[in-house]
Amino acid sequence: MTRLLTDLPQPTAAALLDDDSVVVQPVGALEQHGAHLPLNTDLVVPDAIATAAVERVAAAGVDAWLLPPLAVSKSDEHHWAAGSIWLEASTLWDTLLDIGRSVAATGAGSLVFVNGHGGNTALLGVVNREIRRRHGLRTFSMGSGVQRAGDGVHGPDELGMGIHAGHSETSVMLALRPELVRMDAAVRSVPEHIAEYTTIGFNGYPVSFGWTSDDFGASGVIGDPTGATAEYGRVLVEEGTAFVARALTEISRFRHRG
Repeated sequence: MTRLLTDLPQPTAAALLDDDSVVVQPVGALEQHGAHLPLNTDLVVPDAIATAAVERVAAAGVDAWLLPPLAVSKSDEHHWAAGSIWLEASTLWDTLLDIGRSVAATGAGSLVFVNGHGGNTALLGVVNREIRRRHGLRTFSMGSGVQRAGDGVHGPDELGMGIHAGHSETSVMLALRPELVRMDAAVRSVPEHIAEYTTIGFNGYPVSFGWTSDDFGASGVIGDPTGATAEYGRVLVEEGTAFVARALTEISRFRHRG
């Protein structure tokens, strides 16, 4: 049976979904990824990972269902680049709440956002609680698990800052959609001067800061894609799929009260 919920007729979907059902909403983005990756990079990745993970857990007995990916989201850090298509935070907020309301009406008990774009992370964390409060759904959000800075062993050393169109993301796209990748146009763009700071930085640092992707150079890249390989990308895709599948398995049995 298909795991894409929208492939089902409405009466079938209504009969199949109940409190044990987990509905998975991939959340992507359409935004610049330098000259070497397509605008839909952050859409391709979470859709592929979520699809593979849902199929894997469903085969193991988890009642998981997939929704088509949400393609456009909060990508305003790339506003400067023609082709980046983005929503205001308030628009995405309303959209996610409407999805939550609609999923609650199906009778499913859990809604999971599998996110492919870092700019959505904070908003998804807040919307989880809002949907829970308004509609009673068990709500969750997670990344697709494939972003990792090159460390000089696995790819060029990105000094912990390979967060956009760098080594890992380019490798994943070489594994998933190699025909869309132009390695001849890949360039290194690592803001090395930021590495001297111990409190201020990107992911994992205690002090965050406002930025747009052109703050660090004209390419829009934050990382070093030049050593990317499909082989490494396949490793990351499997790691991401395994992570999301493990999370969905736990989500399927998670209850707020024991």
